[in-house]
Amino acid sequence: MDLHLLHASVLPTTSFSIGVLAPSKMPMITYHLVRSRTSGSVPRAFKYCRATSSEKISSHSDINAVRRSANYHPPIWHDDYIQSLRSEYVGESCTRRIEKLRGEVRTMLHKVVDPSQQLELIDIIQRLGISYHFESDIRTILEFSIYNINYQGRGYMCKKDNLYATALAFRLLRQHGYSIPQEIFNRFKNNELGCFEQSLCDDIKGILCLYEASFLLIEGESVLEEARDFATKTLKEFIMKLNTDQNLSAMVSHALELPLHWRIQRLEAMWFIDVYRSREDMNPMLLEFAELDFNMVQAVHQEDLKQMSRWWSNTSFGENLSFARDRLMENFLWTVGILFQPGFGYNRRMLTKVGSLITAIDDVYDVYGTLDELELFTDAVERWDVNAIEQLPYYMQICFLCLHNSVNEMAFDTLKEKGLNSIRYLKKAWADLCKTYLLEAKWYYSGYTPSFQEYIENAWISVSGPVMWVHVYFAITNPITKEALGCLEEYSKLIHCSSMILRLADDLGTSKAELERGDAPKSIQCYMNDTGASEQDAREYIRSLIGTMWKKLNEERTTNISSDPFSEKFVENAMNLARMSQCMYQHGDGHGVEYRETKDRVLALLIHPISVHK
Repeated sequence: MDLHLLHASVLPTTSFSIGVLAPSKMPMITYHLVRSRTSGSVPRAFKYCRATSSEKISSHSDINAVRRSANYHPPIWHDDYIQSLRSEYVGESCTRRIEKLRGEVRTMLHKVVDPSQQLELIDIIQRLGISYHFESDIRTILEFSIYNINYQGRGYMCKKDNLYATALAFRLLRQHGYSIPQEIFNRFKNNELGCFEQSLCDDIKGILCLYEASFLLIEGESVLEEARDFATKTLKEFIMKLNTDQNLSAMVSHALELPLHWRIQRLEAMWFIDVYRSREDMNPMLLEFAELDFNMVQAVHQEDLKQMSRWWSNTSFGENLSFARDRLMENFLWTVGILFQPGFGYNRRMLTKVGSLITAIDDVYDVYGTLDELELFTDAVERWDVNAIEQLPYYMQICFLCLHNSVNEMAFDTLKEKGLNSIRYLKKAWADLCKTYLLEAKWYYSGYTPSFQEYIENAWISVSGPVMWVHVYFAITNPITKEALGCLEEYSKLIHCSSMILRLADDLGTSKAELERGDAPKSIQCYMNDTGASEQDAREYIRSLIGTMWKKLNEERTTNISSDPFSEKFVENAMNLARMSQCMYQHGDGHGVEYRETKDRVLALLIHPISVHK
C-alpha cells in the first residue's frame, strides 16, 4: 500500500467505547487572556497531512478565552546537549570483550550442578542486569534442574529446613511463570501457634529472601501475607541494631524501601553492581561483564535518545504549545524502565513518541483548552478525519496532525512487518483516552467531585496505560492472534491492573500539588469525600489498592492461572510499567518536575557510564 494513502486516506472505522503516559503536572496554575494563533509556518514534521492556512482557522477558537497556564519550567535537557553525547563503550574492542565474557558466564552457568548454587547464580545474574543474555539458559536450568526434579510430585527442594534456599527457589520460579504453592513455607511455621518460628529471626539472609518472595503472592494466599508481615517486622528490628555486616544491612534497607519485585531492572542493576563490588564472594568476571554491558547498553540508549530529540525538535511542539510540558527526556526514561534491552530500540522510540504526544495532549485538556475546543478535538480524534481540523484552532491542528501522522506511521510499520492493519485498534485507544480526558475536563468546569468509584472507572484509562499497551502489543508481538486482539480491544485484566498501578502511583505522587493549584480532585480526594477519611488514611487505602493490583498482576505471570493470551514479553512489559510508575512517583512528580530525583536518574542511566574494574 502506498505510504501516503495509508496516512491520508479514510481508514476502516469501528465503534468506540471507553474501555503511556499522562503523568500529572506540578507548578502552580495562573490565568490569563490569550488571543488565538492565526499565523505561522507549519512544522516540517508534518509530512503527510498539513494544517489549514491561517485564514481558514475556524471561528470555534475563542480569541478572548480565559485559559489556564501551569507555568511549567522549560526543559533542562536541550537538543544540542543530547546530540553531543558520546560514549567510549562502542566499537569492535568492546564487542569482542563482551562476547568473550558472555561465553565464560554461560559456561559457568552450566558447570554449576548444586541446585542452591544454581539459583544463587541466576539471582546474581538477574540483579546485575545481564540475564537478558541468558534467557534460554536460565529457563532450561529452572525447568529441568529445579522445577521438574524438585516440584513436580517429588517433594520440595531442600528437605532440610533451609529458608534461604526455599524462598529463593520460590521467588525465581514464580517470577518465571511457574506455579509454586505457598504451602512450601508451612514447614517454617509453628503448627501449634500457627505463626512463623521465632528461631528464624537469627537467619537474616533467609528472612530477607522470604520478604522478597512474599511480594510474588496472588489473591487469597494468606501464608505469604503472614510471611511478609513476619519478615518486615524482623527486618525492621534488624536495621535498628548495630550490625557489623554492612553489605547485608544495605540490602535490607534497600528492600524495605521498595521490594525487588517492584523495582525497575535498570536502576536495580546500577545499584547492585556497586553493592556486589564489595562482597567477599564477588566474581571478578561477572562484575566486569555487568559493568561493561551496562555502559554498552547506555551507548545504545544514547543513540535512541538522539533520534527522539531530533524528532521532538521537528514537531515544534515546544514553540507552538508553550503551555505544555516539554519532557522528551523524561518520556524516554519511561521507555528505558519498561524495556531497556538493546534489541528493542524501535519499541523505545515508538513509546517515546506515544508518551510525548500523551503528555502534550493531556496538557491541552488539563490546562489550556476551552470546553468547546476540547469537545471538537475529541470528535476529531474519534473520527480520525483530517478534514475535522478545519474546525480546530491552530494549536489543536498542530496536535492533531502530529498525532495522526505519528500513529498512522506506526500502523504502517505493523502492516509492513506483520501484514495487519492495526489502525482500527490504535485510533480506538486514542479516542478512548481523549473521551476520558474530556470527562475530567467537564468535571473540572462544572465543579463536580465524582465518587471514588466513578473517578477510578475513568481514571485508569485517562492515565494512558491502555493506549500505550495497544501500541506495545503490535510492536513486540509476532504472530498476532485473534484471541489476543479481542483481549487488547477490551482492555483485559493485565492492561487494567498495570494501568491502575500507574494511576494510583501518579495520584500518590502528584495529587497534593494538583489540588493546591486548583485541579479537579484525584483518587485521594474522592476517597476522602466519600468516606470522611483523613488524607493519611486515604493514602494508606490507595497503597493497599496498589498491593491488590500487584497480586492480580502476579496471577497473569503464572502460566496456568493467567486468563490473558499475551506473550511472556508483553506481560513482563506491563509489569515494568507498574514498576516504572512507582519509581517515577516515589518522591513526588518525577515526570513534571525533572530537576530532582529524575535528573539524578537520567544522569546515572543515560549520561554517565559506570567505572569498569578489569
